[in-house]
Amino acid sequence: MMPDYYLKDFVDRNALEALQLQRMQETLQRLYENVAFYRQAFDQAGLKPSDLRCLADLSKFPFTRKADLRDHYPYGMLAVPMHDIVRVHASSGTTGKPTVVCYTKRDLEIWAESVSRVFSMGGVSSKDIVMISYGYGLFTGGLGAHYGAEALGCSVIPMGGGSTEKQLMLIKDFGVNVLCCTPSFFIHIMEEAEKKGFDIRQTNLRVGFFGAEPWTEEMRQRIQTQSGITARDIFGLSEIIGPGVSADCPCCAGLHIFEDHYYPEIIDPDSGEVKEPGQEGELVFTTISKVGMPLLRYRTGDISSLCYDKCECGRTLVRMEKVRRRSDDMLIIRGVNLYPSQIESVLLSVKGTEPHYQLLVRRDRAMDELEVQVEVTAAVFSDEVKALESLRNEIQNKIKQIIGLSAKVTLVEPGQIERSTGKAKRVLDLRK
Repeated sequence: MMPDYYLKDFVDRNALEALQLQRMQETLQRLYENVAFYRQAFDQAGLKPSDLRCLADLSKFPFTRKADLRDHYPYGMLAVPMHDIVRVHASSGTTGKPTVVCYTKRDLEIWAESVSRVFSMGGVSSKDIVMISYGYGLFTGGLGAHYGAEALGCSVIPMGGGSTEKQLMLIKDFGVNVLCCTPSFFIHIMEEAEKKGFDIRQTNLRVGFFGAEPWTEEMRQRIQTQSGITARDIFGLSEIIGPGVSADCPCCAGLHIFEDHYYPEIIDPDSGEVKEPGQEGELVFTTISKVGMPLLRYRTGDISSLCYDKCECGRTLVRMEKVRRRSDDMLIIRGVNLYPSQIESVLLSVKGTEPHYQLLVRRDRAMDELEVQVEVTAAVFSDEVKALESLRNEIQNKIKQIIGLSAKVTLVEPGQIERSTGKAKRVLDLRK
């Protein structure tokens, strides 16, 4: 028997929009009454919560940025007293103080429901054994996936990141059906399995939920071909709830957003104007059911688009295009705009390369230079110099065709590029 919330994925759009409007109006009122930051922002814009009479009116209201959360660190954005908060998470804070997010008991229930819907959409049931290999602690990945799987009734193994040999042992010995981790870490797991003569295809593992970093369709196909499992995309961000904001259905035609909780918009990153369905821009979310720390029009920095057409799976929930890049991931090299995902697509389309690469950007006097380091298979690396040169030229030509920029391509032997148990570091900008 399916959980009650499963039916929300197939709700009539008119009923859904009525619910969204009601929840949005209640959220704006709560923000105005309880959060000084929003009250001041509304007053400066000459707005009251009652000015939201339809969903389109949301575009009149101000955005929230990551800097706003850091400026009000740690608890300045709370809409409830601290004694109502039962959980605190935070981002890594690599560029300063961490971004703090707080949850009431009700928020945790919504979060668990969201991730349960992700797993249900991916064919997971209470009969499955789920291993969580995202990091636990302040990072939302581990506990978010954990409580979602438990809410679905799964048997959960809270492994966490690292310890690749132990990951392999547990996948085999514990009969793991479902794995949750970053796509780059799973590729590392596949490599270790190959080194040890361990055949993942002979285990019970059938599906992986991969997120926490941008990854391409080419990466999905590489994972599925080499491991035999189904690779699902799970999207989320700590500021909104954590993992579970959206996910793939079996059609893999965009990620369904659980928009009864997270209202999406696509805006022009420069002007802030709302874009039409199907147009690409920056993804913005408003939390419409969150209690402890609701956010209004939060700018994610992720580049995507929205499709409201009914999916072939039958779900009526809006679909967002798979996020392959962020607005702040963009590199400008000799006047050319470049995203790491463009390079990844090229590399994974070339036979003989491994899915491990790094972009090094240097400045020689006044000229920016891009070096692409990519691992090649052991067979290719041991081949004659002429074959390596041919492969290098092929990659250079394809990069030039795609981005219009000449890049130095360095082919390195397997294992030379540093592995990560979390998010892969793809770019080293040495110009600073």
